[in-house]
Amino acid sequence: MQVVATSRKEQGSSASRRLRRAGQVPGIVYGGTAEPTTISIEHNPLYHALRVQAFHSSILDLELDGKTEKVLLRDVQWHPYKPVVLHIDFQRVAAGERLTVKVPLQFVNQDVSPAVKLSAAIISHVVNEVEINCLPQDLPSFIEVDLGKLEVGQAVHVNDLKLPDGVTLAAHGTENPVLVTVIVPAAGKDDDSEEGAAEEPKK
Repeated sequence: MQVVATSRKEQGSSASRRLRRAGQVPGIVYGGTAEPTTISIEHNPLYHALRVQAFHSSILDLELDGKTEKVLLRDVQWHPYKPVVLHIDFQRVAAGERLTVKVPLQFVNQDVSPAVKLSAAIISHVVNEVEINCLPQDLPSFIEVDLGKLEVGQAVHVNDLKLPDGVTLAAHGTENPVLVTVIVPAAGKDDDSEEGAAEEPKK
């Protein structure tokens, strides 16, 4: 995916407000051996790009003043109540340096699992993303979680994930957090029939 940006010299809150009024988003590119560079990006194409899941966890081609470099989205600041991007941060990516980044989980086969088909259970997604470590060329857009064999009484933990080659989980000590739980709704009681049985006269 490609992002087109322009370097800018003016900085500060006043300069940022002028950019936003002109339909631009102020931002910064940092990392690597180069100095941090302040940039501006056209708002509307950026807004639509941010609605694509892969934009948040993929290596992007940033075209800056005619030159292209590899970057990773690191932070986005949104307006508190308007669909407006206020600021964006990108990190330069070097081919031989490992990255630590959060990627989304993609849950599949939930509806055909024994928990749902046989027990009408409710599958709850406790966590929707995980932090991984890998080289840029191994970075996945998402990690698939197959729930096709999930049964009542089971849960899916982070250590149960099948990771792509070259990808490891970021270190979190000995923690093994739950990703998915199974909840079986309580059976409803027929209160009317119970009351009727209680009021039935003795013979």
